[in-house]
Amino acid sequence: MTDALSARSRLVAAALEEAGIAGRIVVLPGAASTAALAAAALGVEVGAIANSLVFWSDDEPLLVMTSGAHRVDTAALAERLGRGGIRRATPEQVLAATGQPIGGVAPTGHPAPLTTVVDEDLAAFLEIWAAGGTPHTVFPLTFDELVRLTGGTVTRVV
Repeated sequence: MTDALSARSRLVAAALEEAGIAGRIVVLPGAASTAALAAAALGVEVGAIANSLVFWSDDEPLLVMTSGAHRVDTAALAERLGRGGIRRATPEQVLAATGQPIGGVAPTGHPAPLTTVVDEDLAAFLEIWAAGGTPHTVFPLTFDELVRLTGGTVTRVV
């Protein structure tokens, strides 16, 4: 089944398999480059979408896995993490850090591990959905699987 996936999504699928995560990548008929589009395509609450947002902080990429129902408060998050500041990464920085385009960034399958923060509010959902490496692909997992997969720090992001 992974043969039908793009090269980027195959990397994500391999990382999921290696991590022992049962969720498989689903190819959506249309792009789901926003949490609202993904939620509508999947028939789930927008809060159950785990948005992968890449920021730049202290001269390195920072991946924030946030509920699709939230906007990240970068000033508050920087203070919580003890960082000098957090700003949105440019599209070029996102691609360099993740190997994946904005709108399709997965929590895994990157060229190197990224420092990751996981929104504590995602724990409210039995199943969450994350991008699979492209704007047309997603996969299901649990909150605990997301934290384990990313090695992320669980915190409030709003």
